[in-house]
Amino acid sequence: MAPRRPAGADAFPRKTVEPFVTRPAEDGPLYAALDLGTNSCRMLIARPAGSQFQVVDSFSKPVQLGHGLEASGRLSRPSMARTVHALQVCRRKLEAHKVVRMRLVATEACRRARNSRDFLRMIRRETGLPVEIIDAEEEARLAVISCAPLVSQRTEQLLVVDIGGGSTELVWIDLEDVEPKERSRAIMRLGNGFTDPQPGGARVVDWISVPLGVATLRDQFEDVEDDQGRFALMSWHFEEMLADFAPYALAQTMREGFQIIGTSGTVTTVAASHLGLRRYDRTKVDGLTMTTAQIDRVIRDYLALGPEGRRADPRIGRERHALIMSGAAILQTLMRVWPTTRLSVADRGLREGLLYVQMVKDGVLAPDGMNGVA
Repeated sequence: MAPRRPAGADAFPRKTVEPFVTRPAEDGPLYAALDLGTNSCRMLIARPAGSQFQVVDSFSKPVQLGHGLEASGRLSRPSMARTVHALQVCRRKLEAHKVVRMRLVATEACRRARNSRDFLRMIRRETGLPVEIIDAEEEARLAVISCAPLVSQRTEQLLVVDIGGGSTELVWIDLEDVEPKERSRAIMRLGNGFTDPQPGGARVVDWISVPLGVATLRDQFEDVEDDQGRFALMSWHFEEMLADFAPYALAQTMREGFQIIGTSGTVTTVAASHLGLRRYDRTKVDGLTMTTAQIDRVIRDYLALGPEGRRADPRIGRERHALIMSGAAILQTLMRVWPTTRLSVADRGLREGLLYVQMVKDGVLAPDGMNGVA
């Protein structure tokens, strides 16, 4: 029997989100979170502000750390040099703001590279920054808790998707036993781990880290010249990788109360394109709900543009045009497979999760009160 769909355009209404801007410094301790991924190096500096945190400074730079990793199994010297240069900028920002509390993490590219330990020593020698490699479960967990404010009170089954440069994390969470008003807070409590759920709490049904992200999936099919053919192959290959994800077999038995939250540059770029934003505006994107039809329409537009048209499209941007179709293949596959016609867009992820966990551990932010980013 076909699954029932959420009725009405407001089945999962958009939540109010705060602007994501650099604020003037005020009193209070500063915290930093850095995400060194396969494609980008991104950092936030923030301070606790009541039940939220206030962003003081940020940094984002495409470093293509994983370029060539698929073929060689190693991080290349040019990629490492680009990354170290970006990290030196981050170090200067940390010093300028006198940040003491920080967590600086590397993800899939460094997990996979045979020379990642040598690279971390190089980072320490050249920048003095204590970058550490985290495992896939911690990466998924941090992304999940960052998305907690976007969980609807109507949600009984939740899928959080984090499309990265080198991997894609999917976490399926059962919220049926949680009181509707407590569902967002229940997600935050998963910061301690995905196992041993508390009575009346959120239960992780399954999670998976697919070793395909926007950069690695693109690299696997870069020799396919036909644009639409390459897109179809990427979509097919990604779906194959979901076979061992337990809820994949249960997808057609789902019902109302299912919500997907997507967090990644792919998701926010597709949302910005849907809105026709020539200049990105987080306040319009974070918390937006898109339908499958709207997502498909944007992706069809991307395909119609072709590689040259996408390169020139201001909605996509020069830094993402080469990666947008591999990300779109992942996104469209997920929307086709799972029983919903809606996606909640999250402009938040690993860095916000890192900040939240640090602040809660230090007792400067209420563990059940992260309403958003100020």
